[in-house]
Amino acid sequence: MGEHSTLSWPRNLRLPLILRLLFTFGGAWLGSLLLLRAILGSSLEQAQIRQAVDSLSRTIILSELALERYPPEAVSRLSGLSLVVTRSPVPVRRAIDDHLAKQAANLRQRLCQPLGRCPEVLAINQPQRGVWIQLQSSLEPVWILYPLPLPGLISRDPLTLSISLIGAGVVAAALFLTFEVQRPIRRLVKAMALVGSAPGALSAATAPDKRPLQIDGALEVRRLTDHFNAMLARLQAGDRERQTMLAGIAHDLNSPITRLRLRLGLSSPLSLDGAALAKVTSDLDALERITRQFLLFAGSGSKEPFVEVPLDALLEELSGRYDEGLIELELEAVTAAVQPVALGRAIANLIDNAIAYGLPPVRLQLLCRPPHTFMVHVVDGGPGIPEHLFSKALEPFQRLDPARRGEGHCGLGLAIAQRIAQQHGGRLELTRPPGCGGLGLCVSFSGLCQPPDGAQPVPPRGT
Repeated sequence: MGEHSTLSWPRNLRLPLILRLLFTFGGAWLGSLLLLRAILGSSLEQAQIRQAVDSLSRTIILSELALERYPPEAVSRLSGLSLVVTRSPVPVRRAIDDHLAKQAANLRQRLCQPLGRCPEVLAINQPQRGVWIQLQSSLEPVWILYPLPLPGLISRDPLTLSISLIGAGVVAAALFLTFEVQRPIRRLVKAMALVGSAPGALSAATAPDKRPLQIDGALEVRRLTDHFNAMLARLQAGDRERQTMLAGIAHDLNSPITRLRLRLGLSSPLSLDGAALAKVTSDLDALERITRQFLLFAGSGSKEPFVEVPLDALLEELSGRYDEGLIELELEAVTAAVQPVALGRAIANLIDNAIAYGLPPVRLQLLCRPPHTFMVHVVDGGPGIPEHLFSKALEPFQRLDPARRGEGHCGLGLAIAQRIAQQHGGRLELTRPPGCGGLGLCVSFSGLCQPPDGAQPVPPRGT
């Protein structure tokens, strides 16, 4: 199936479904947190600074009151605050980032109202990231350190965590439905559409060399895929058995028919009169035709390579096998990659039917239909068949009397041609030829100028 061409992990390296769900949810949660931090980072930081100003302003006021009665060392030891007594707690040349400078300016501006003054605030990033704030002291300058760490990748804000969890759940559910349910089901639908698309035969998707669908996805999807693979295997086995049976029957009939013909030729002419001898010979010819049709029908899905050939030359050579005056040619110059033997067999079947049941001459037309399709029309002027029987005529082993009656025919000619048309990416259609007064039959064989399913044509010999 086409999905095997896409990039995917080998089946033995794929994680169990529960682990894939956990990793998907974890990745979606982390992505949601990072996205929210990028969108709401500035607002959250402002909110944190507003909360910090309340506690910091009370700490500064209490520290200033304590310094009126106790020395800075005692206040620092009792409160656990980092206090220093100096005129400048930071070097003159200090390297700070722009974000820290903006934080320090914002913090100073917000401290003005609760303190009743705007304290001096100096930003530092060594030995730790923060700001020094000057306290009011009547004796000497005292500074208090307030840390301002960088915001982490993951916010600890409850609202942000809640929103990220909800977003992660939605994203994980969407990814699960897409990759574990929708994609396997879409692949299964495509495969099911190919099965049985050819009337009377399995499509190319069920060929024995095609692999079954990979079983993955949710539990019910895996079960459905497993049932489909089992059905596909049964269809393939039935198709192989049918082809083997038809080929075996036809092959086994060849030997007794040949022996009968040999014995008939060696028998005394006096043992059978002329009429009886003619009837026996006719019966043997009919048996040979039936056997040949069986062999062709069983082998119409052969692996003959596609070869790029001029179709007009191929059809002209094919028409040369028939007597002069039986076929009229109307051929356009068309080059296509086809299976020459199979295509010649299909067109020969159509011409034989037209000669046997129609009125000569048979008109053979080759047309090119843009962009990449060729059409072969085989038109006869016979009585034709009723239009309501067109679809039935394409089914195997159908003999439509009285319009399609003959000796030694088993109703496989059109079915063989239809199979070969489908191998070439086209189809077989029955229509009434225009201008014939409702009589005659036009059998249209269509195909692609390039081989279907991306198969590469084999260059012809001698090139």
